[in-house]
Amino acid sequence: MEHVAAGLTSIVVVAADSGTDLRVCIDRALSSSVPVEVIVSDNASADGSIAAVAAAWAGDARLRIVHNGKNLGFGGGCNRGAALARGDMLLFLNPDCWLEADTLARLRAFTEPCTGVIGAGILGTNGDPEPASRRRDPLLRRALASLSGLARFESRWPALAGANLPRSEPAPAFEEVDAVSGALMLIPRAAFARVGGFDEGYFLHCEDLDLCRRVRDAGLRVACANDVRVVHVKGTSSRSRPFFVARHKHRGMWRWFVKFDPAARNPGLRVLVWCGLWTHFAASLPRYAWQALRQR
Repeated sequence: MEHVAAGLTSIVVVAADSGTDLRVCIDRALSSSVPVEVIVSDNASADGSIAAVAAAWAGDARLRIVHNGKNLGFGGGCNRGAALARGDMLLFLNPDCWLEADTLARLRAFTEPCTGVIGAGILGTNGDPEPASRRRDPLLRRALASLSGLARFESRWPALAGANLPRSEPAPAFEEVDAVSGALMLIPRAAFARVGGFDEGYFLHCEDLDLCRRVRDAGLRVACANDVRVVHVKGTSSRSRPFFVARHKHRGMWRWFVKFDPAARNPGLRVLVWCGLWTHFAASLPRYAWQALRQR
């Protein structure tokens, strides 16, 4: 990593055929009320989006593009971008997330109580909160409670708690959680280096859960700034490749399970979980096929 610039936030955006979403994301990021630089880590985009961004901000020293030459996955792309960062804070941002001018200033205000990862209240375009904004570790028992629907009874029986935290009204402005959404993650550069960055053994999903877990294991805190709202438009990259995304999501779930879940120490459970994950993937193939057809 290069020399650290205090007060500068390095925004790392991993792009992979992200379409027009990428330009909107960068434009809004560069309009932040605090000093920023934007590093686009390009995973071999072929849709012309990177050339369009380079032309739009030609000569603007706040924008740099890293050409990775191939698709390194989300974690690999983030790590390459972070390696060039100059800021004392790193913001990992999806190319389909829309910052407001004061988003970063408000998030940075929480860096004193939170020594690790800070997330935001992620909203869909319809204004509904995304459950992934604030999560528990997806241990097997929690995943089963969520999948079966039993998690809705957790207020009466806490043992049935699922992986997603239930909505609370009013939500606290600052809430310590197990994990936040990888769509937006703010972390001190020193903390990111301390835990070794993202685990590149993942490719597309669960890297955020893994990073948050390792940050907590290092004695640091993970928290969600619920009052800071960021719109997530669910962009081009994921919608156009549902099979690809789903396969890597299931691979990521398996990797997290074997790394962190105590249940994985039981050989019988490991076999059952592996079979269950890929049976679930196979059963979902018709839905993914329908999604692919709709994108044509």
